[in-house]
Amino acid sequence: MRLPLRRGRAAPPVEAALGPALSEHRWYRKAAELSGTGTLTMARRLPTLIGQVMRLAWRASRRDLAATIAFNVAAGVFTAFGLLATTGVLTALFSAGPTPDRVRAAAPELVLVGAAITVRAAFSAGAQWAQARLRPQVEQIVERQLYELTTAIELAAFDDAEFQDDLHRARLRGMDSAPSMVDNAVDLFTAAVGVAAAAGALGVLHPVLLPLLLLTALPEGWAAVRAARLGYLTQLDLVEVRRRSWIMSDLMTERRHAAEVRSFTVRDFLLRQYAALAAHTRRVLLDLARRQTMSQIWGDVLKGIATALMYTALGMLLWRGVMPLAVAGTAVLAIRAGQTSLVNLVYALNRCYEDGLYFSDYMAYCQTAERRVRGARAGVREPGDVERQLEALRAFGEIRAEEVTFTYPDSDAPSLRGVSVRLGRGEIVALVGENGSGKTTLAKILAGLYAPQSGVVRWDDTRVGDLDPEALRRAIAVVAQDHTHWPMTAADNITMGDDLAAAGVRAGVDEAAAAAGADQVIATLPLGLDTLLDKRFADGCELSGGQWQRLAAARGFYRDAPLLICDEPTAALDARAEHHLFEQIRRHAARHGRTVLLITHRLASVRHADRVYVLDAGRVTEQGTHHDLMARDGLYAELYDLQASAYRQGDDEGGALAAKSAVRNLKPRPPS
Repeated sequence: MRLPLRRGRAAPPVEAALGPALSEHRWYRKAAELSGTGTLTMARRLPTLIGQVMRLAWRASRRDLAATIAFNVAAGVFTAFGLLATTGVLTALFSAGPTPDRVRAAAPELVLVGAAITVRAAFSAGAQWAQARLRPQVEQIVERQLYELTTAIELAAFDDAEFQDDLHRARLRGMDSAPSMVDNAVDLFTAAVGVAAAAGALGVLHPVLLPLLLLTALPEGWAAVRAARLGYLTQLDLVEVRRRSWIMSDLMTERRHAAEVRSFTVRDFLLRQYAALAAHTRRVLLDLARRQTMSQIWGDVLKGIATALMYTALGMLLWRGVMPLAVAGTAVLAIRAGQTSLVNLVYALNRCYEDGLYFSDYMAYCQTAERRVRGARAGVREPGDVERQLEALRAFGEIRAEEVTFTYPDSDAPSLRGVSVRLGRGEIVALVGENGSGKTTLAKILAGLYAPQSGVVRWDDTRVGDLDPEALRRAIAVVAQDHTHWPMTAADNITMGDDLAAAGVRAGVDEAAAAAGADQVIATLPLGLDTLLDKRFADGCELSGGQWQRLAAARGFYRDAPLLICDEPTAALDARAEHHLFEQIRRHAARHGRTVLLITHRLASVRHADRVYVLDAGRVTEQGTHHDLMARDGLYAELYDLQASAYRQGDDEGGALAAKSAVRNLKPRPPS
């Protein structure tokens, strides 16, 4: 049933749904650039693209690729042999004499034709079998390559809209195009062998027919390549729109959004957004269909003219007695076979051309990702020696961030401006400040997830840029506010990434769960640690926000890392659970000698921190212990008093505190 839009309100244009005018988007600029490339340009690029995909196929299975090529060549040879043998059959049948005698004379040639057809069919079946084996192996290679690069690239890339679009295009058609292009390249080779066989037979029968046969392929080839190019430009035009449409679809169909969609009655709003995007897509695709149809019509008209010229030439040869009737009959068969192969060749060329455009997107993404991954590891000494570096990190004495500045992609204002902090071995260091002050960004830089544009982070005297990213990240455990709800078992959610745990060895799970209060959650699950935490699957369970947060904390406690970063670890917890978790963080750090970086808005929980850094607008404005900062009477004291006032009784006292905070806002803050 089609859902109607709200009456009386027109659907907004797609530009309103997407924000900036589409004509200003970079995909439109790239489309304009590509529109200036012609068929000859792409014809020059196609051999390179085919070479790249053939190298992928060679990596996937040398045996299957070699078998596919060999069987197709053999099938083409027997096609040509069968056509030439047909000449002998027709010559015998068209000769003078009684019909039985002519049939007996043609019998040996008929046996040869039948044998050639049988052997050709056997080789073609072998080629299809080897080609079918090759496709899934190529799929696995291209998927793994994309996932390996995407999971290795630096986190900042995911904040870049251009990177997101490149990744989307690589996933959208790029991965699918690689195995398809292998098939199409093999089909192109097969058709080329067929054309060569027919052309060879025609060349033997009469050379003038050969260029005429090839002439019939040019119009259809032009039409097919033009249609493919128009299709690619259209897909390029719709990348941003379709990505937005999929987001709208996800909002309307995914379980995690269903409650809020209904609570805020945003159904009509989402439908209007989706309708605007769908209308734009429909207009673009209808225009594409019109332009591709016109190209096909012109191609068919020109092909018909070329075919008429070829048969006219054949008739002239017969009329002038240059070609015997039997040879002419064979020529007709060769022409029909050649035209069939030419149609297959043009179709395969069209598919190669079209898939090659998308495959080039995939290859461009992989090359860009490889450069970014190599750039992130450019200063790494002995990058393979992860264990050696990890052991050195476990024995660190101090972590320092020195004059760190960081700006997110496409952002004008820095999130951090010359920030310096220090974390001593075994200390609990807190970062506090208002929303947007840069706390989480600084934590991600200390965790090695972001690289600062200026400044440096050191573990003792070793720069983070000189460390293997794998070693650095294994030395850090993170309890994040926006943690992932892994659709796996409860045990996997705690031991994530632990190979021993994956093998069934779960030492330390109970201790970590108890420390985070997650043991109480696990006790309520029907299969305990083996319960699947995803309601979308049979026997799966769903947890509350606070229960998920306890599992995330247990994951951080379980990980054997010298630095524990807790970013708002109690945001979804009740007061009792919050107090318990902060107590456990302190005990856990003391018991295991771990350094803790604590980010929280609950300032009562940082009173026992060894050092507190106060961030404001990307700068460290205050630092010291809780008592030092309260005595300083700056931003920290103001925020602490505001929170404390919520728990105090009496309107007069609350009003006095509010007045005191207002006065502080008028006074200049002391320098850090």
